[in-house]
Amino acid sequence: MTTGRPVLVVTDMQNGFVREQSAHIVPVVVDLVRRWQASGGDTLFTRYLNYPGSPFERFFGWKRLQNSPETDIVPELIPYAERAAQLDKTIYSPFTSEGEDLFDRQGWREFYFCGIATESCVLKGAVDAFERGLTPWLIADASASHAGEAAHSAGLLVARRFIGPSQVINRDEVSRRLALRSVTG
Repeated sequence: MTTGRPVLVVTDMQNGFVREQSAHIVPVVVDLVRRWQASGGDTLFTRYLNYPGSPFERFFGWKRLQNSPETDIVPELIPYAERAAQLDKTIYSPFTSEGEDLFDRQGWREFYFCGIATESCVLKGAVDAFERGLTPWLIADASASHAGEAAHSAGLLVARRFIGPSQVINRDEVSRRLALRSVTG
């Protein structure tokens, strides 16, 4: 049984990751975060920060997301991010030493993951939560990939195999849980 407060992890909703293939998710995540915070839920915004000589640069030749405005949270989410915990990271997962300290201090043991990209940072966070004995949920229709629908679908397939098919949910399930929490909380 999960103890502690649940947290909505808004993964890497940054200008540099919002492209034609992922832009549709911005208003979806805005609405989810608005409702989550209105219900009194804890929220964590992560930002991926690339750096010169990173594995992403060395192995992929990828030099993006090293500076503002690419590293900035999308404008639509800034008001919500300002009312949330924030975590910068240089790896896929929020489970850095700083992140784990934050999770322990906050008592977060149940993690609802959404954002960009389903097949990498969103998935890795959920898998890392699972491997630490925490409860991960991946919100499928509040996640996307800047690499397109095939990458998003692949991420969901792998998530179901890694964290359990029932741990991949949609926003309607989150809404149901928020309604229950407001009745019982």
